[in-house]
Amino acid sequence: MIDHVRDLASVRDATDRLLSAVSLLGPAAVAEPSLLPAWSRGHILAHLARNADALVNVLAGRPMYASGTERETDLERDAPRALDIQVADIRASTGRFLEAAAAPADWTRTVVLRNGVTDAAARVPFRRLVEVELHHTDLGIGYTLEALPGEFADRAIGYLAERFTGHQDVPATTLATDDGRTWRTGGGTAAGPVRVSGSPAGLLGWLSGRRDGSGLKVSGGPLPVLPAL
Repeated sequence: MIDHVRDLASVRDATDRLLSAVSLLGPAAVAEPSLLPAWSRGHILAHLARNADALVNVLAGRPMYASGTERETDLERDAPRALDIQVADIRASTGRFLEAAAAPADWTRTVVLRNGVTDAAARVPFRRLVEVELHHTDLGIGYTLEALPGEFADRAIGYLAERFTGHQDVPATTLATDDGRTWRTGGGTAAGPVRVSGSPAGLLGWLSGRRDGSGLKVSGGPLPVLPAL
């Protein structure tokens, strides 16, 4: 069962950890490459700030972004800013998100995200938590997928696996951790079933496109090729 109140507390804690780590960086770190192709650390920090505001829009029933073009323009505008400005912006935008999410609301309602994707309002806080935790690892400042809280990693695996469920190009696939926890995904027309097993960090890295899956064990066929998120 989704507990949005607990997830909001986790968003606050994860954001505090990220900002504490970022605040220790030198001024030049913002312009340095992140672990994401073509993005500097400044791009990641700017994205995190604007994503918080975008989710405020979602909770209010407005379009998540005015347009894809404006989303990209805002990102390029904000990425080069000084580190202290980036930190202040994330702190302020997160505060706006937490305030909006604390207002009385029907958490069973359906909300609309980017590209017409819909979800329960109650899962929006977890979506924000995924953004904060995974992009913290993308900064390349010592916070790795292995460092993610265990409960979060398990939930994120399930969340990403759900996104590929029924996808025509992904075979029926069982995901398993080394200690036996399992999830199912895929189920399209591609040959299967396939079993993919490994550590939570390895599975999450592959599902999120952050690792190539070379450290995973695969049986029943080749490692499935996952579509971009």
